[in-house]
Amino acid sequence: MTDDKRHQGGEPGRLTTPVFAVGLVLITAVVAALDVTTGTAVRLWPLLIFLPAIVSGLGTVWQTAIASMWVVLVEGGIVAYLGGEVDDNLLAAGFTALFGVVSVIGCRYRVRREEEVRRLRSAAAALQRLIVRPLPLRTAEVLIDGLYQPVEEDTMVGGDMYDVAPSRHGTRVLIADVQGKGPPAIGTALAVLGSFREAAYREAALTDVVAALENSVVRQNGFATHTGEPERMVTALLLDIGPGQTVEAVDCGHIAPFVIHDGDVRQVDLGEPDVPLGLADLTTSRRRGARFTFPPGATLLLCTDGVTEARDPGGAFYPLEERLRAWARDPPANLAAALGDDLRAFTMTVPRDDIAILTLSRRGHGEQGHGGQGGS
Repeated sequence: MTDDKRHQGGEPGRLTTPVFAVGLVLITAVVAALDVTTGTAVRLWPLLIFLPAIVSGLGTVWQTAIASMWVVLVEGGIVAYLGGEVDDNLLAAGFTALFGVVSVIGCRYRVRREEEVRRLRSAAAALQRLIVRPLPLRTAEVLIDGLYQPVEEDTMVGGDMYDVAPSRHGTRVLIADVQGKGPPAIGTALAVLGSFREAAYREAALTDVVAALENSVVRQNGFATHTGEPERMVTALLLDIGPGQTVEAVDCGHIAPFVIHDGDVRQVDLGEPDVPLGLADLTTSRRRGARFTFPPGATLLLCTDGVTEARDPGGAFYPLEERLRAWARDPPANLAAALGDDLRAFTMTVPRDDIAILTLSRRGHGEQGHGGQGGS
């Protein structure tokens, strides 16, 4: 499908044919009527020369071309009606036509650039689907839904990452936040994801999965030192969810999860968190797991600091636990999406950090109430 055909079909954000036609006639009529009726020494009709330029920024190539021809014809009619020197009238008509041609060329360039951006974003979206698993996801133990929103939307992938790995040991869940932004942070996040997907299935102990992630971050930092990039740490939370009600967690400096159950909300006490990934050499203590109860009918919420450190215009932090308590008795059907909407309303601006939110519920409880952004 060509650009013009796509735009003629009423693409969002573009001038539809009825709006274009009505606007063209209405603006022309107003300018012409004012010029004819006022009788002032300063003529207003030359202002119509800017009409094609306006259309070129909002409409399609064919709309810009029509607007250019329309203005030439209208100005020719006004000039003939008002009279004047022939040379002056021809000069005005020629300049108007030239400006219309320039507007058409400018519109064509804009349309091509927009099409290129759409292709790039489509490729980035396809890459995102390969890197970040679409939600919701179902495993033998849980239903996972969520919200993933990189701050740099054109990249479609950010430094915040999540993954879910069904394995013979249970469902392993990862949510992580890489220090910094931009391509280097994304590179570290991809290294952690790749390591998790392999180790989550291979390793029987969750702490061994964390050790594999630690090694991947160390290797990535070693490569960064050779390229002049700063070393990066990664906060991460890993869960191992089996068929029972007990969940094992290893907290590497990340935000502890929240359990929503029977109208109550509590943040899980995992004890003193371990150091973030990439910093294990700075401590002599070994990483250890903690266990907590995740009963049937409960919802488990995981998030990154793009949620907890978001601020309103006055500088106040987003009250995540307070919001969750307000929804605890009857959580929204799409809890992660509702949380994202509430977060944008609270900050009253675009996000300044990557956002990742995961909601988990036991299979057989609340599956119909947790539709998601993506397909399963």
